[in-house]
Amino acid sequence: MHADDVGPRSDPASGNPVRLTLTEAYRHAVALHHSGELAQAGSLYVAILSASPDHLGALQALGMLEAQRGNLQQAERLLGRARELDPQSAEASASHANVLRMQRRFEQALAGYDASLAIRPDVVELHNERGVVLRELGRADEALASFERALTVNPRLVETLYNRGLALQDLGRHADAVASYDSALALRPDLAEALNNRGRALADLQRYEEAIASWERALAIRPGFAEALNNRAAALKYVRRQDVQPACESDAAPALVSRGAAQHGLDHLEEALASYDDALRLRPEFAEALSNRGAALKDLRRYEEALASYDRALAIRPDFAAAWNNRGAALLELTRYREALANCERALAIEPDFAEAWNNRGAICAALSLYPEAVASYDRAIALKPDFAEAFQNRGSALCCLGRYEEASRDLARVLESNPDLPFAKGMLVHARMHCCAWDSLEERSREIVDDVRLGRRAAEPFAFLGISDSPEDQLACAKVWVRERCPPATGRYHLGTTERSRKRIRLAYLSSDFHDHATAYLMAGLLERHDRRQFETIAVSFGPDAPGPMRARLREAFESFIDVRQQSDPEVASLLREMEVDIAVDLKGFTHGARTGVLALRPAPVQVSFLGYPGTMGAEYIDYVIADEVVIPPEEHATFAERVVYLPDTYQPNDSRRRIADHSPTRAEVGLPEEGFVFCSFNSSYKIAPAVFDLWMRLLERVEGSVLWLLQSNAAAPPNLRREAARRGIAPDRLVFAPKVPLADHLARHRLADLFLDTLPCNAHTTASDAIWAGLPVLTCLGTTFAGRVAASLLLAVGLPEMIARTLDEYESMALRMATDAEVLDGLRQRLARNRDTFPLFDTDRFRRHLEAAYLEMWERHRRGVSPASFRVVPNFPERSGACLRPSPRPIP
Repeated sequence: MHADDVGPRSDPASGNPVRLTLTEAYRHAVALHHSGELAQAGSLYVAILSASPDHLGALQALGMLEAQRGNLQQAERLLGRARELDPQSAEASASHANVLRMQRRFEQALAGYDASLAIRPDVVELHNERGVVLRELGRADEALASFERALTVNPRLVETLYNRGLALQDLGRHADAVASYDSALALRPDLAEALNNRGRALADLQRYEEAIASWERALAIRPGFAEALNNRAAALKYVRRQDVQPACESDAAPALVSRGAAQHGLDHLEEALASYDDALRLRPEFAEALSNRGAALKDLRRYEEALASYDRALAIRPDFAAAWNNRGAALLELTRYREALANCERALAIEPDFAEAWNNRGAICAALSLYPEAVASYDRAIALKPDFAEAFQNRGSALCCLGRYEEASRDLARVLESNPDLPFAKGMLVHARMHCCAWDSLEERSREIVDDVRLGRRAAEPFAFLGISDSPEDQLACAKVWVRERCPPATGRYHLGTTERSRKRIRLAYLSSDFHDHATAYLMAGLLERHDRRQFETIAVSFGPDAPGPMRARLREAFESFIDVRQQSDPEVASLLREMEVDIAVDLKGFTHGARTGVLALRPAPVQVSFLGYPGTMGAEYIDYVIADEVVIPPEEHATFAERVVYLPDTYQPNDSRRRIADHSPTRAEVGLPEEGFVFCSFNSSYKIAPAVFDLWMRLLERVEGSVLWLLQSNAAAPPNLRREAARRGIAPDRLVFAPKVPLADHLARHRLADLFLDTLPCNAHTTASDAIWAGLPVLTCLGTTFAGRVAASLLLAVGLPEMIARTLDEYESMALRMATDAEVLDGLRQRLARNRDTFPLFDTDRFRRHLEAAYLEMWERHRRGVSPASFRVVPNFPERSGACLRPSPRPIP
């Protein structure tokens, strides 16, 4: 046989075997290869190389065939040999680079493409492949340049137009990416991958309806396109956090993850869930769809199902950082904070630069009251993602909790510049600036928030809105929006307890995070100690910090049971209350900081009551009653409350007659007050100081020579701003004196140095007013138009000083001026206050206890009889001198 002969083949005419030359054999092998006869082609290539080991064509062709078979190491060996034999062969270098790319050896592949292009710079396909590798290396700007170079030679390269779109998306140039995909689709309308990624780019532009249309076109072409189903669902669901990862499909990796697309989709959560399920029927091991399905379930408040979906994703991909992060977010909603933190930290161990996980970690730290650590986490998220609006909002909230309102204002202003519709951000900004007494644009911003609330928009949290609006109707609307968004009533039916039971005592649970040194505790301690244990079994349900101290110890002693539920989720707490057969659950928080309204939304008790902590309606169908008096909620305003109104005879606010006032009173000099001159005082939190009231105060200082205004220094930003505002009104800034925070007994004692307490509007002094009255300092108030603006009037009536209640701000100003300039009038008020303090109802703790217990008894009796909750008033009925306790009787309100 001749040296150039290779193996036999059949003669077409005779059918007899014939010998082939190397050239003939190679041509025949290539023909077999192109026709898909890989086994025969491979055998012939091997035979050629046996006869001629350095046959360049056979080495290259067999290497490419082995790559087709998935034998990448064998392919790389063969193509490497071909490249060694002919270093100047652009084809050999490119083929070798292609196999290196398939092995994900991207740096070596890039060197191979560069070598090929050095030989043949005009081969557009090489520029395209080089760009693909550069994208894999995270060098999107260089990848884009390679794609552009190819398209300069041939602008109709569909694959390169598509890849250019991917690079533009990597660079955040989403509109340009859409244009590139459109160019590819104009040439090949059935390119489903381009439609899929076009949808992702449109979602990043928040053009969700167009994105969904693009994914639906992709699904029409390829009904089994799981990635498009997943991405369509991501746009359909209404996302409140950045916890959705749309999958994309590219030439290099068919299921890459791109975070942040579809932050604010369409509110079709159930439809989104169905779309995820469709994707998972096609690809049961589709980890991204399982994680995103969990996010949809979380938004539907189906938290346990969400956790199960994340667990399935993590069983497939244990290193799936996004699923760990999402799982942490679900655990946060369940208030399982320690587990949530562990999950987020697991995500960050896998992916340290995961901005969304840092944001979630911050939210969990904030929930644990670890505010400095929360701020540090948000700092990291923002450093990684400078346009991360949610992280700025969350950091602003944490800074507010630290009293750093000026910094918080800057964060929240930035949020509104980039995303003006971010839920509740407008109200957060105004509230933070009110704490700072930074009043520029306050009226305009407040009016915008009120307009939004009237349109049902998520503009402000209810507590912040109390200081923005003086309309009870608007406050009801705001509360309803918040309840709908954050704590809607449970969808399931819950057992509300039996109306007949053997035990005689009513089981009464107070829910609060403030069972420590807090204003609520100072007001309620005496009441809790005096509850009639013959009729009531009292339970503290504490979800606040375990802050040791005399008040915490006193409250633990006051309750029959004290249960710390910080580590339990809302459903777990609700289940606990049901297991304990609590009859009446009394919420002391409302919508104030640290509230756990979600517990009450699950209906753990047959009777649920809002009391003391929140001066307004909660707007929730699951709160049956609100404790009030006829001053704070006039009968004609019942329609502005979702609850039924229960009137106590004197005032709705309990007070503890055991509150201690320090024996030592500081001198004026010790607290920074002048030795002579009238001292107007207002120890309200700075956010309650409205410009109109401050104007009035400055007019008083102008007219009362030598007078000063003594204010509480509640944060660092307010004093310089208020002094600046005083100067603008022609008042020397040093006539405003600021009192630092001190222990309560010392704070009460220093009231003795003031002459007159000036109240605020639209939100009055509450505990602050009763502090002043208890300390013997006359309080002047102006009757407002909401619960929050009528509290001081309620207290003054209960202490027998109705003449300290003005009906208008003009009257308020006139009354203040008269008291400041007529010592006899003010002395008479002080003397009456001193007499009335111990004889009028305001500080008669036991009298209040009897009235409140009468209210509880009537609530329970109505439930026991199967009668719906209804408004009623408790009629006072006092004990005889013998000490016998006669229970006050309730009277229905027509």
